Amino acid sequence: MKPFIRVVASRALKFGRCAPLIVLLWPVFAHGVREYPLPEDGSDIVGDVFTVRAQHEDTLVRLAREHGLGVQELSRANPDVDPWLPGEGTEIQLPIAFVLPPGPREGVVVNLAEYRLYYFPPGENRVLTAPVGIGRAAFRTPVLETRVTDRIEQPSWTPPASVREEYARRGVELTRVVPPGPDNPLGEYALMLSAPGYLIHGTNQPFGVGTRVSHGCLRLYPEDIERLVWEIPVGTKVRIVHAPYKVGWNGDELVMEAHRPLEEFEQEGLTVMVRELTEIGGGAEEVVDWDLAEQVAREGRGLPVVVGTRRKLASID
Repeated sequence: MKPFIRVVASRALKFGRCAPLIVLLWPVFAHGVREYPLPEDGSDIVGDVFTVRAQHEDTLVRLAREHGLGVQELSRANPDVDPWLPGEGTEIQLPIAFVLPPGPREGVVVNLAEYRLYYFPPGENRVLTAPVGIGRAAFRTPVLETRVTDRIEQPSWTPPASVREEYARRGVELTRVVPPGPDNPLGEYALMLSAPGYLIHGTNQPFGVGTRVSHGCLRLYPEDIERLVWEIPVGTKVRIVHAPYKVGWNGDELVMEAHRPLEEFEQEGLTVMVRELTEIGGGAEEVVDWDLAEQVAREGRGLPVVVGTRRKLASID
């Protein structure tokens, strides 16, 4: 099974012959937040999928951060690759093509199933996206609508009693207020949300971005929050959703991008996938390959795949 867009390039060297690709796939090798123009034809897809060749010193953790991905995101796109020892010359698929998240293209949208944040600047034809770490099963990040109430540089951390108790069970005594600095898990910047106790913030442990590691907040790479904290204005609407099966159009192609549902949503099974495909691609003029769609959903690799086409009706003279 191949992504809807073919692999278009391989990296021969870690640096060097990459610059021409920036023109083709704006931007390919940008470090940090990825930025794409929104499709002018009304399509729902941004970005592309391509490969790089691993060097002998590479790990998927290193490659993920280098290419603006979460480590789990990159691992699931390459299920047969050893994350710690890919091997020199191994082709690694970079899943940097995205079906845009469901709902209005405005403000911040965080898709928990995807471990990814999207920001649609008001009045602009672009989208910024970055991987996020989310709350562990015991400290779930909730599905909700909220808004940004403040931006904070060099934040202090006031851990709640439940977190202090958890640390105490591990033999670590937390102070009631952790000051800014290298030991502060909030990193150097934070966006405060109107939902009490929740932040979008940086981290002093970037290897956890793109996984379930936090106590409910949304964790970004340091370089990503450093940019987004100034891009996202106070008052911006934030929607946190759980959308494991994103469906959209790429011209006349019906495309689905599937992620593994979080464990607390697993009981929904594939009914969500069927609903999304039926709503978006189930009209009389569309054809869905349901067997392929089920295979894509069960694999959950996060790569957009064509699962249907818009049927062309014959013209009547």
